[in-house]
Amino acid sequence: MMIQIFAFYLFALLTLLAALSVVFARHPVHAVLWLILAFLSSAGLFVLQGAEYVAMLMVIVYVGAVAVLFLFVVMMLDVDFAAFRANTARYIPLGLLMAAVLVMIIGLAVGDWTTSSQMAERRQSLTPLIDENHNTSALGELIYTDYVFLFQSAGLILLVAMIGAIVLTHRQRKGIKRQNVLSQMYRDPKASVALKDLKVSDGNPQ
Repeated sequence: MMIQIFAFYLFALLTLLAALSVVFARHPVHAVLWLILAFLSSAGLFVLQGAEYVAMLMVIVYVGAVAVLFLFVVMMLDVDFAAFRANTARYIPLGLLMAAVLVMIIGLAVGDWTTSSQMAERRQSLTPLIDENHNTSALGELIYTDYVFLFQSAGLILLVAMIGAIVLTHRQRKGIKRQNVLSQMYRDPKASVALKDLKVSDGNPQ
């Protein structure tokens, strides 16, 4: 038990320090690296809570895909970060105001938080016993058996949103050469290649 408590406070402290370092880091590459540390520490907290599947998602999706993508974009783009940071000073008051409003909202939500006396019964009615069913299999049963239609509807809504974003941002620009794969595949070699019989000149200009 003491090891679990020590690991909890260690991961929680690392998560807070990494999150603050992401915000206050001067170099964007360092900020992405601190973000990866925050994700890994959050995954450790999920493991301590018995949510191994969510911890695996944190490592595979957020660390292995999102954070690495951020790192590649930051390192490959030639962005003048000195000029970029020079224009951010004027937005500090607005950022502080939004942060104060967010802290007030969180404080009101936490201050008015009440725990229902039927919390254990309601939670037990949705989730099976941990001793009888593993965390991952229980989550799969809830998503793909009990709430499969809601889960598929959420995926369909995300698909429609993705297609809408692509359609809205797609622009047809004229004068740009584009590759037509179908025309290249179905072209006739006889029409594409022509043999020319060139006359040999005697060296005298015509």
